[in-house]
Amino acid sequence: MMNQIALQPVDLMIEARWVVPVEPHAMVLEDHAVVVQGERIIALLPIAEAHAVYAPRERVELCEHALIPGLVNAHTHNPMTLLRGLADDLPLMVWLQQHIWPAEAKVIGPEFVRDGVELAVAEMLRGGTTCANENYFFPDVIGATYRKLGFRAVVGLPVIEFPTAWAKSQDEYFERAGEVHDSFRGDALISTAFAPHAPYTVSDESFERIRVLADQLDIPVHLHTHETAHEVEEEKKKSGLRPFQRLQKLGLVNDRLIAVHMTQLTDGEIAACAEAGVSVVHCPESNLKLASGFCPAEKLRQAGVNVALGTDGCASNNDLDMFGEMRTAALLAKAVAADASAFDAAYALRAATLNGAKAMGLEAKIGSIEVGKQADLTAIRLSDLETQPLFHVVSQLIYASSRHQVSDVWIAGRRKLAERVLVGMDTDAILARTRAWRERIIAG
Repeated sequence: MMNQIALQPVDLMIEARWVVPVEPHAMVLEDHAVVVQGERIIALLPIAEAHAVYAPRERVELCEHALIPGLVNAHTHNPMTLLRGLADDLPLMVWLQQHIWPAEAKVIGPEFVRDGVELAVAEMLRGGTTCANENYFFPDVIGATYRKLGFRAVVGLPVIEFPTAWAKSQDEYFERAGEVHDSFRGDALISTAFAPHAPYTVSDESFERIRVLADQLDIPVHLHTHETAHEVEEEKKKSGLRPFQRLQKLGLVNDRLIAVHMTQLTDGEIAACAEAGVSVVHCPESNLKLASGFCPAEKLRQAGVNVALGTDGCASNNDLDMFGEMRTAALLAKAVAADASAFDAAYALRAATLNGAKAMGLEAKIGSIEVGKQADLTAIRLSDLETQPLFHVVSQLIYASSRHQVSDVWIAGRRKLAERVLVGMDTDAILARTRAWRERIIAG
């Protein structure tokens, strides 16, 4: 009698019609299984071979789906989800100074931040996003909310040169930043970055403190910069330098810098970003809606700059739809570069996954489907009328798919969306709180 080979017990096996691992670049694997033990991917292999080796406690069959890494939203202001649509069709500074900042001043606080983040997490999970690079006040509450919901995030430590509900002085911003960083030290899902608002709202002294502390704490610096032509011209009048030159002078142009928007760049600045290892976060839909300008995404890509994608906040976008951002980024880059081959579909997916992870210092953990990485995974059903016939999986994901085709999501091996249903989140309660905030904001 032949001895049977004992199968290796594992927690989870996800069997997909297509697996798009992102690394190697542009690869599509047919009829493959991703095997998960605890939080990590331990195998990626053909389904038939997986059946011969592993005995999963849970098996998920995705016969009409593509399985991709969880999407990474590399620039968000997620509490501002509660301000969605409040002040549309306005230029950036009018929108910000005359509408958003006054509205925030009336309602901002721990409860507003908590409820806004919870609404955002629900939306992001239903859209296949598993990680966000957060930039807002009350980072202690933001981080605690993400932690409670089991969502991966890099939480920004805000610095700005005027008093807010979070801090009243420069010293207080830095003191509280240190406290929040320490509170999440070693957390499995939550890490931190400095989040100075922008060159026009942060002093040289604060930037110098940030540079020193970011080096000491080994964390990124997440910064809006070169968002509009107006911003660049105002800085030139004030200091005689372009904002990027000022950041170079202050020692902030390095591989810790996450430079957001970057619509106004010279060829020399693009080359400097590539040489220094700067990551640029392209927010195409927000930039278009606020008429901020066009990020030269294809020039940055060709120069070797790490280009990631972000939605920006719902107050200026007005959604957290990374499928929309990938499609818009790819189409816009072609028009800006006058080149139909620019920012191709495979690169758009990479920008929304592994490049975002790299910008945030998380590329060793997430951003691709590789053995040893965390099991942050998103499944997209491709059998819908809108995505048929199917010739090229990655092209279909970028140019034809929508977030409404996302069926299942895992973060660190834990299922967060199951056949379009959120796991462990009370959608009725989220909606009720959101409607209550609407009434409060309207009432002023």
